[in-house]
Amino acid sequence: MDTSTDTSARTARAGHDAHPPHRIVIVGGGAGGLELATRLGDTLGKRGLAQVTLIEKARTHFWKPHLHEIAAGTVDLHTHAVDYLAQSHWHCFRYRIGEMTGLDRTRREVHVAPYIDFDEGEQVTAERIFPYDTLVIAVGSLNNDFGTPGVQEHALLLETPAQAERFHRRLVNACLRAHAQAAPLRPEQLHVAIIGAGATGVELAAELHHTTRTLVSYGLDRIDPERDIRINLVEAGPRILAALPERMSVSARQLLEKLHVRVRTNAKVTAVTPNGVQLASGETIPAELVVWAAGVKAPDFLSRLDGLEVNRINQLRARPTLQTTLDDTVFAIGDCAEVPWLGHEGKTVPPRAQAAHQQAAHLVKQMRRRLRGQPLQPWRYRDFGSLVSLGTYTTVGNLMGQLVGGNFWIEGLFARWMYQSLYKMHELALHGLWKTSLGTASRFLARRTVPRVKLH
Repeated sequence: MDTSTDTSARTARAGHDAHPPHRIVIVGGGAGGLELATRLGDTLGKRGLAQVTLIEKARTHFWKPHLHEIAAGTVDLHTHAVDYLAQSHWHCFRYRIGEMTGLDRTRREVHVAPYIDFDEGEQVTAERIFPYDTLVIAVGSLNNDFGTPGVQEHALLLETPAQAERFHRRLVNACLRAHAQAAPLRPEQLHVAIIGAGATGVELAAELHHTTRTLVSYGLDRIDPERDIRINLVEAGPRILAALPERMSVSARQLLEKLHVRVRTNAKVTAVTPNGVQLASGETIPAELVVWAAGVKAPDFLSRLDGLEVNRINQLRARPTLQTTLDDTVFAIGDCAEVPWLGHEGKTVPPRAQAAHQQAAHLVKQMRRRLRGQPLQPWRYRDFGSLVSLGTYTTVGNLMGQLVGGNFWIEGLFARWMYQSLYKMHELALHGLWKTSLGTASRFLARRTVPRVKLH
């Protein structure tokens, strides 16, 4: 088995240094993982106090809450993606490509599968082992299809930028096909069914209403968007945005219905077919494109990590210090972690981007304490509220906690600014003030020279 030059280089250094750097391995380059690697690299890595390694199977990073905008075509992935290799070079950590498959807690080793470039059909890296002194697992979450027949074969997911881009290509192709064909539209043509009315499903439905109309305005005049295009939002529960306050749910549904999005609640999907979805009621919803955005679970491999404790959706159980329940050297953050919500008896922290951001910031301080042999402090989640973007039409949400000293409802332009500020906070954590400011200005100017939506 190839243990790579990472291990051999460490061994060589150890012969000349009585105190080799503490080895911090972070698995997963999402919002929490990349922020943590960047900030630890800037502090501990730059000063030689720790060797920080990020293991991630993708080559570039994109902020997951904006995947629906790639799918709709309102954001170009390549203007927002962060290259892991460049980021690691600029911020004094190491990026190693690959997917974690196993863990040896006794030997403190992370097992990483060979990396295969499927486009080229070749193996890029062999199976590797990375030793650690501290391990942080931040691999995020996936959609949960609950074993529903046909999902894997006929539905599209929005878990990665590549999947979002695939949906957008199929959307553009569907419009081009409908415009060019001589025959009448089939019942499912130009119909979209979005399964799951959480934040992703709701935001995608609103965004698609805008982008499909913009898309057909570029010369596809044989398509009547009001008559031919139909967007269905299907939710098994009694209301949309079930994890958020009811007022947000009511307001979002009212706006979606004004946009002629067909909202279906108490509608459980029993199968996805090539031409639509089947409901438990026996009804069939015709759809050329089906997006599965329902359910949340952590990756399956977490349940096989050398006995670490997980819950029913594969999240690693962690203590308030963010250490896993059975191993002080293994930490878990982000959507893949079940962390107690201190001050809320019996509740756990919800899987949100703001939680991952806070956990990363907390661990930066705690790693310094860990290196000094000091006890770790517990992490307390601060809920600053929730915001849902409904495309160019409005943003709704509530602000609460220490941010405003209370809990109040916001919508419209101010809410839109607050929603955009969440992404700016992520950019600031990765790039700092000047690079974030320059990047924002350049994207603003570039929008004046490109179509309003991506057309390919």
